Amino acid sequence: MKIIVSGRNMKVTESLRNQVELKLDKFEKYFSSDVEAHVTMSHQKTMQTMEITIPLKNSAIFRVEESSEDMYKSLDLAVDKLSRQINKHKTNIRKRYKGHESIKFDMIPGNEAKNSVEKKIVKIKSFIMKPMDPEEAVLQMELVGHAFYVFLNEETNDINVVYVRKDGDYGLIEPE
Repeated sequence: MKIIVSGRNMKVTESLRNQVELKLDKFEKYFSSDVEAHVTMSHQKTMQTMEITIPLKNSAIFRVEESSEDMYKSLDLAVDKLSRQINKHKTNIRKRYKGHESIKFDMIPGNEAKNSVEKKIVKIKSFIMKPMDPEEAVLQMELVGHAFYVFLNEETNDINVVYVRKDGDYGLIEPE
């Protein structure tokens, strides 16, 4: 696994880069050697944010983001979260990408009895989509009290999603 470390609004020190590589080396046994782990560190006011993204060839992505007052603490929290994410999705990924060579499933520890419960769709919701602009979709989302809202963009005639971000602002997801 190749580790790419970058900083946003900050300079990455050599000791911090070494610590990131040391912590992420334990995940090397889970992935093939051509997989890249992108680590982005950012500093905003008093918060230190660590973001780790591991994209696989089959469009699956492992992504974690943690913030704290200390970058080393953010790294520890992100690594713990990534470990839980890999364990949680072990059987789902194995079923979906059977025979894929980017991830080595036999190295991931886990309790098969706990992971053997299969998830299924228990509710289907249908609704009529009228064309609207993203600002109107945000208003509709606030009216229904949801964290996201699916709508038909009147300008592009594509299905878009508006959502509430962690910082309280809004995000827009558009298809390419």
